[in-house]
Amino acid sequence: MTADDFRLILFTLGVSAAAIVLSLPFGLALGWLLARKQWPGKAFVETLVMLPLVVPPVVTGLVLLKLFGKKGPFGALLERSGIEIIFTWKAVVLALAIMAFPLLLRCIRTAFEEVPRHLEEAASTLGKTPWQVFSRVSVPLARRGIAAGLVLGFARALGEFGATMMVAGLIPGVTETIPLAIYRSFHAGDDDRVWMLAGVSAVIAFIALWIAGRLTKGRHPF
Repeated sequence: MTADDFRLILFTLGVSAAAIVLSLPFGLALGWLLARKQWPGKAFVETLVMLPLVVPPVVTGLVLLKLFGKKGPFGALLERSGIEIIFTWKAVVLALAIMAFPLLLRCIRTAFEEVPRHLEEAASTLGKTPWQVFSRVSVPLARRGIAAGLVLGFARALGEFGATMMVAGLIPGVTETIPLAIYRSFHAGDDDRVWMLAGVSAVIAFIALWIAGRLTKGRHPF
């Protein structure tokens, strides 16, 4: 493994972690709303956020490209503030966050659904505010499921290819992640590097799945 390979792996781990950190507040808020509330458009929103699981990743990447490109609604707004997204490391984080969000959200929603309502209601009757109930009762009791969602989302981000290619491009040393490096090395005929990076990806994915399995095992104490 060369120094460039080591930097590539660290970069992939870093942007994947950043993507999960970016997704977590939205996942907690939306997961709780889906698990605990009924509101107009709930089914539509739930279906919309799950689309990246089933549509081709390049389609998700194309949508992000249109939204955050210089002529897109978000891209034009950000450009006026001096922030460029497309074909930068920020685009990598954005693509990974969007692609990992459905798995993260599904785990968080399930975790909140498994929190006994009577414990939340008891906290409310003791004078706790809705935020205190959420932060001191709901989140701590759902912590194992939330942690499993973080791990699974992280693993999904590590393996993302199509959406990243669309919005960030394949720029070695700038936006290249492990999957993109595998693709480039394969076409360059560098089989040794392909298998080395594939092995690293498999090991990381195995560890992530093992941790997620341990977190979700025996999650029904009540």
